[in-house]
Amino acid sequence: MNDTWNAPDLGGKVAVVTGASRGVGRGIALALGEAGATVYVTGRSTRTGERTENMPGTVEDTAEEVTRRGGKGIALRCDHGDPADNAALAERVAADQGRLDLLVNNAWGGYERSAEVRFDAPFWEQPLWRYELFEASLRGQYDVTRRLVPLMLPQQSGLVVGISFSDGDIYLGQVGYDVFKSAADRMCRGMAADLRKRGVAALCLHPGFVRTERVEAAWAAMGSGPASVVHSPEYVGRAVAALVTDPQVMERSGQVLSTGDLAAEYGFTDVDGRRPPAFRLEGRMSLATRMHRLNKVVSASSGQDR
Repeated sequence: MNDTWNAPDLGGKVAVVTGASRGVGRGIALALGEAGATVYVTGRSTRTGERTENMPGTVEDTAEEVTRRGGKGIALRCDHGDPADNAALAERVAADQGRLDLLVNNAWGGYERSAEVRFDAPFWEQPLWRYELFEASLRGQYDVTRRLVPLMLPQQSGLVVGISFSDGDIYLGQVGYDVFKSAADRMCRGMAADLRKRGVAALCLHPGFVRTERVEAAWAAMGSGPASVVHSPEYVGRAVAALVTDPQVMERSGQVLSTGDLAAEYGFTDVDGRRPPAFRLEGRMSLATRMHRLNKVVSASSGQDR
């Protein structure tokens, strides 16, 4: 198959994508840039400072690529676990634009320090700091949203997208992880209820098995190639772009949606022309076990002891 995506016109639209120095956030920002949007790219990894987990990618790298593709990328160093950083972000967007059309809550610090204790260990062997990483990630999403949504209210339009993952009643393999990923879905539903009369939609979007920098590093260390269900980060970005331009998006507000299902419905493909279906855990190892193995391989291959 060939890449059949025709980028929609998002010229004049203003977006904030959190956690966009790499991974899914970067893929979303790039797709929005290709559609012509102005994208505020946030994250903790910068060219002049530290990079989280020593992984490649910075907010400046992503912002420059957004601009190269036809949008306008604006890089902002932001720790979303810090309320002061979130307040500064909201003030900056308000001063620059006076409005906001799209917020993508992608930042998630819950995989950090994963090699210190098995990610899929039973809850009584889990350190409290891991729970606190999950908690800070969800709290950051809540804080960012409450600060940025007021920039959508005057025009009575806008979209909040939470990036998460759950699979019905299937346990994700780690108590804290399962609780907070389910909570992220539930938070979107609650926000949608509060926003419904203001013309702003809020929903949760589930990627599949994404070929991120972390996953690629693990494959390189293991000497194995991608699974057939894997997709690029930009596949998720194309789903977000389709939702932003859907005139009926309010009908989806409060829902939990899958990238693969949206690809089939809206007719877009991944960058390689394939259309991977919605990712399901049934018949596969739990997501916590998958992440534990990936993190362990990445840490060992880079000589890190995190």
